[in-house]
Amino acid sequence: MNQQPLPGASNALTFGILSIVLTFVCCGPFGAIFSIIGLSSANKAEKVYLENPENYTGYENVKTGRILSYVGLGFALLMLIFVILYFSAIIALIASGGDWESF
Repeated sequence: MNQQPLPGASNALTFGILSIVLTFVCCGPFGAIFSIIGLSSANKAEKVYLENPENYTGYENVKTGRILSYVGLGFALLMLIFVILYFSAIIALIASGGDWESF
């Protein structure tokens, strides 16, 4: 039987990679957006694959893309926590009246 590439598998992998890269290079929100898109693409591709698994190849890309999307989402959430802590420390320094020696 002639197997064809799984539609959406390469999209899931691409968005998973972009979510990690954009989290570190640009900023966290873009990584989170691309990881959500990657997870959505992975779910759609998995549904297509589970209907007729013998007709498609490339399910490994779906699994890899899903894992990379979860990792990118985790890094984006960690970056969000660090940004919140960073700006709260700055606000605390400003609210203390500029008493920099106490820190």
